[in-house]
Amino acid sequence: MGKYNETDNTTINLISNGTEITGDIKSNGDIRIDGSLTGSLSTKGKVVIGPTGKINGEVYCKNSEVSGTVEGKISVGQLLNLKASSKITGDVITFKLSIEPGAKFSGNCKMSESEDNEGTATLRGRESEKTGEKQSK
Repeated sequence: MGKYNETDNTTINLISNGTEITGDIKSNGDIRIDGSLTGSLSTKGKVVIGPTGKINGEVYCKNSEVSGTVEGKISVGQLLNLKASSKITGDVITFKLSIEPGAKFSGNCKMSESEDNEGTATLRGRESEKTGEKQSK
């Protein structure tokens, strides 16, 4: 049988090395960041932060693999994978956490008891707030 109303997350967004973005990003697809983002990032897909990637702000996603730098809160619905070259300064909320030797992490970590954790709920809550703001205007 076919899928019921599932979005196709085959879209991959790339922010390449040397690109600097200031502002919030919202996407349904996967995102790879090798450049710099100052602002929040929320996606229903996977976030990959390459070795040259840097985020200064909040991240909300389903899965994430970090090789670069994040300064701010990371909220991941399923698996957060911190590579040896990663540097995290801020709070982490995730269902599963994988940390390679050499990774640097400074902050608090909260692991949920189900895959539908606070990270995904926060993403949904933020979307509801924005929808509510639009409807009230």
